[in-house]
Parts: sequence; structure tokens; C-alpha cells
Amino acid sequence: MNKKKIINDPVYGFINIPSAIIFDLISHPYFQRLRYIKQLGMTHLVYPGALHTRFHHALGAMHLMGLAIEVLRGKGHKITNEEEEAATIAILLHDIGHGPFSHALEHSLVNGIRHEDISMFIMEKLNKEFDGRLTPAIDIFKGKYHKRFLAQLVSGQLDLDRMDYLNRDSFFTGVSEGVISFDRIIKMFNVLDDDLVIEEKGIYSIENFLIARRLMYWQVYLHKTVVSGEQVLVKILKRAKELSAKGASLFATPALEHFLTNDISEQEFFSSEEHLAMFALLDDQDIFAAIKVWKTHPDRILSQLCTMLTNRNLYKVEMSNEAPDSGRIEILTRNVMDSLKLTEKEAAYFVFTDVVRNRAYDAGNSNINVLLKNNTTIDIVKASDLSNLESLDKTVKKHILCYPRII
Repeated sequence: MNKKKIINDPVYGFINIPSAIIFDLISHPYFQRLRYIKQLGMTHLVYPGALHTRFHHALGAMHLMGLAIEVLRGKGHKITNEEEEAATIAILLHDIGHGPFSHALEHSLVNGIRHEDISMFIMEKLNKEFDGRLTPAIDIFKGKYHKRFLAQLVSGQLDLDRMDYLNRDSFFTGVSEGVISFDRIIKMFNVLDDDLVIEEKGIYSIENFLIARRLMYWQVYLHKTVVSGEQVLVKILKRAKELSAKGASLFATPALEHFLTNDISEQEFFSSEEHLAMFALLDDQDIFAAIKVWKTHPDRILSQLCTMLTNRNLYKVEMSNEAPDSGRIEILTRNVMDSLKLTEKEAAYFVFTDVVRNRAYDAGNSNINVLLKNNTTIDIVKASDLSNLESLDKTVKKHILCYPRII
């Protein structure tokens, strides 16, 4: 069977599946599951085009890895065919541990188990199936491979994961502020002392990349309505899990039911084949099928929350630099208790606070270094003449207050 296929990608055009093992990995049920998990969760509630999947994103990142390795080889850096395949596998599988609405899931059903750890767990399981052929890819993914720059292409401040999701997310949302010169940035890649660096000519493209990332966070990923939709989903799953713990009957697919009825710790998840097998069956369809049915559940809180989400009648969200006034929260809580006839504990599903954070550049974590003409390097923040670039290295924290629109 010919396994060297081409795929027509809406962002990059035709992309190649470069080898038989990569074709087999893409064909594996663990990877095919990503077709049914949206890349941007609830973002389609604001940007209707944002219906692309984690499957799209993984293939796009794989394509960019091929371009990056071609550029680095052209500049005289030795990368064997085996290393190219390993780096390609590492970037292809980097998000394989994502669940449906991953961040909401991590707050409710899978008890803070990080998707990065699940990705690693799945890669190790696949490695057994593929007779150890994924070992170099896993070493690159973990940052243990002796050529550091390969790991930096997979995970770093300027990795191909970020480059694809900014490019792809701006394409499907239509938010032009996220558009980056990915092809120019890749052409400016180089390696010095085993570290990935950017040639001096690429400074302006990197400035644009960092600013685009910041704008995409506030305009897309942390848009108030997106945050509101995710918070409704978190509360739905929390309520469903609470009702399940009390023995209530809830419609759910076997995979969703497994996580609703079992309180699984991180240690239990990684020590049992059963939990991973169920996780690998879980996608967006399980969640939304349940929500459609739960709209008519006798529990008023669950049915109200599910109706809010399916009708797009979401929480009103106020975002500010300061923590919301406690007196105002109390008034809103009382109003909800009166209008919906709820106890104070039940009203916490409808009136609550949280925080969101955004950091466009983390200078302490694998810096973006610019290669100067004298063969020395300097951090992008110092190399840039943009005064606001330094501010991107600070974590911006905003407080949110959520409450129903009916009050």
C-alpha cells in the first residue's frame, strides 16, 4: 500500500505525509479521535468559523517541521533522516492527549491531570505498539535528545506548535491581528551552540509574532464570551459529576459515564489501562450529546445551565484588573437566589469569580535569541527597538465576575 499521501490543507495547500510510520500513526484510532475535538473549544460561539480541529493543527505543525528541517539543513546543520522522522513524530503527537474542551475537562472530569502528561502516556503506549520506533521522538518530546534545537522546535517560545495555531486560528476566526509571517520566520531559523536562534534579519517578524500572540489571547482565546461559554461548560460538568456522586441517573455515553461516576486521581489514571481506554473514546460529541439530553433533566440547575449553553444565553462576564467588590457579589448572589429560588450554595453555579492570565513571552523559559552578524546572540527583548516588547514578558492577570443576564 502506498503510504506517501498528500493532504489538501486550507492554510498551507498540499502537505505531504512523509513516511510509512507517520501514515500509520495518523491512521491510529488515538490520532483519528482528534478529528472530533475542536481546536478552540467554545470559540465558535464568537467566531462561527472556528470549527477546525486538533487533527488539522497537528498535521499543520507536522508540515512546518518539514519546512524548518529543510531550512536548517540548507544552512549546513546535520540532521539525519532518522532525526527528521523523530522530530516530525514528536510534533505530530504533541497534542494527542487533549480531551474535548480540554481546559474545562481539566477543571472537572479528570481532576487536574494535564493534557501534556496524557500525551506522553499515549506516546509511550504507541511506542510499545510500534516496537520501540518512537523512542527518539519521545526523547525529543521530553527534551532529553542530545540535539537541543530539535526539542525547541517542538516546545519552546518559538516552536512550530505556536506558529501553526496562531496561523490556523487567525485563518479560521478571521482575526487578521493573528496573522504571522511563518514562512519568513522559518527561513530565519538557525542553530548556534545547539540552540535554535533567529537571524538578525528576522527581528521584525518575531516582534510581529509576539504581538500577534498577545492580541490573539485577548481577542480570541480569552474573549469574554469565549470565557463565558467555557465557564458554563465547567459548571455543567461539575454539576453532572456532583449529581452522579449522589446516585442520580444521567444520560451519558460509556466514556463520559466513566469519568462522571469515577473520581480518578492522577496516580490512578496513569496506573490503569482502563482509564486511558475510556479517555481515548471521549470527544466533543460525547459532551454535546449529553448536554442536549440534560436540558430536560429534573435537576433545575443542570437543566438551566445546559439550556443556557445550547441557546447561547451565557453568563454576563465583567473583566477587570482589580478583584470584584464583595458587596456587589453578595447582591448578585441574593438576586439569583430570589429569582431562581436557589440556596446560597446552588447560586454559586450562577454567580462566581475567577482569574485569567496571559503571558505572551516568558524570557526565563527558552528565550528567543537573535543571532547577530558577529556570531553572538541577544534576547529578542534587548535586540528589539519596540519599547512595549518588554511588557510582553509580564503575566497579565485579570479578574472575572460571572452572573446570569436575567438579573
